[in-house]
Amino acid sequence: MLNFNTKKMILLDEKYAQVTYDEENKLGMIEWKGKCSSEEYQGAFMKLLNFQKLKPISRYISDIRNQSIISPTDRKWFEHEALPLAVKQGLKAGAVVFDGNAFKKYYINVILAATNKFGMPMKVFNELDEAKAWLEKIV
Repeated sequence: MLNFNTKKMILLDEKYAQVTYDEENKLGMIEWKGKCSSEEYQGAFMKLLNFQKLKPISRYISDIRNQSIISPTDRKWFEHEALPLAVKQGLKAGAVVFDGNAFKKYYINVILAATNKFGMPMKVFNELDEAKAWLEKIV
């Protein structure tokens, strides 16, 4: 059984997001805290992608409950740049923690469609603990 209460390494902690790595579980996580620029959005993902070159990340959680609306340009960047690189570097499954906000549903659907192209399991949850429990079973 995975222990998700292990010590997390903080890779980035800014007003818009916190990026962490849990080595024991090979888990990368971004907890979005609010509005972010395009540079900040992409930078948070790049922090994990660059770190993934040094340490294995096979599981990923994005907590978007407090995330602002993401631009179409950034959604396309995630779909065509960030996700393919993460999968190439060893990502096996991902989870999104989501509050049901209607504006975020489109963003979620883009992410789910993109992960389907790679055959990568991705699921949406309302609670962080549910996402962790699912990742424990899937990878």
